[in-house]
Amino acid sequence: MRTFLECIPCFLTQAIEMARLVTGNEIMHKKIIDEVSRIIPDFSLGCKPPEMARMIQKVMEKQMGEKDFYKQVKAKSNDMALSLYPKLKEKVNNSKDKLLTAVEIAIAGNVIDYAAKNTLNIEEEIEKLFSEEFSGVGKTVFDYENFKDELNKAKRVLYLADNAGEVVFDRVLIEEMPEEKEIIYAVRDKPVINDALIEDAYVCGIDKKAKVISSGVDAPGTILEYCSQEFRDLFKEADIIISKGQGNYEALNDENRQIYYLFRAKCPVIARHAGVGLGDVVLMRG
Repeated sequence: MRTFLECIPCFLTQAIEMARLVTGNEIMHKKIIDEVSRIIPDFSLGCKPPEMARMIQKVMEKQMGEKDFYKQVKAKSNDMALSLYPKLKEKVNNSKDKLLTAVEIAIAGNVIDYAAKNTLNIEEEIEKLFSEEFSGVGKTVFDYENFKDELNKAKRVLYLADNAGEVVFDRVLIEEMPEEKEIIYAVRDKPVINDALIEDAYVCGIDKKAKVISSGVDAPGTILEYCSQEFRDLFKEADIIISKGQGNYEALNDENRQIYYLFRAKCPVIARHAGVGLGDVVLMRG
């Protein structure tokens, strides 16, 4: 997916929010915005939005001398999600279609996204998962039957992670997959926004059911040209690819590969591009 003009103000907002996490110094905030503003004219609209976010991350690292700006935020997200794990499992176990409920829970976990909503209140957003019925949430595109059929046939599953904390919700879905499947869970290689790293995957316990690897990418989306050769080989060989989150959709939507995208449409540009409603729960076969 290419970058649209509406994405540019979001890039600037993201840079401001990241800077405010590290320091209250407005002079430093201005320096960062000035630097980001200088690189925007050189950024082609034909590029993918996660590529620009990757460049912003590098500006931040240069100006602030810091890499993992969201470390504390991610730890809080992981703790909050783990505290909900028993309740999520209960919801699945009481369901008539456990896999379907696990898919819905995995997508619901996609609310833990500071890049899309910079003033996110985790407790408030997560509580909504239990107060709203999924039947009342928009599902303009929800290709569950094909997903279930292809998942049942697959021997090797490649699952692309998105955010820290959200990993617990992914774990619930992966635990509903048959034991005999080889499941590979790919996270980011280096800190970028609140995206999950290997340590987040282990903290959230997903290694109990899946092999955890780094994709090699240092952007908030699986941009294949920045991924390791090992990951690219797995990407080609996997029987089914499950892609979580909007960043992975932005990065992979144009790839010639059958991928199932699971996300909550929190951005009007992405919602329009995917042909879904803002706020929709999306299970899309690409």
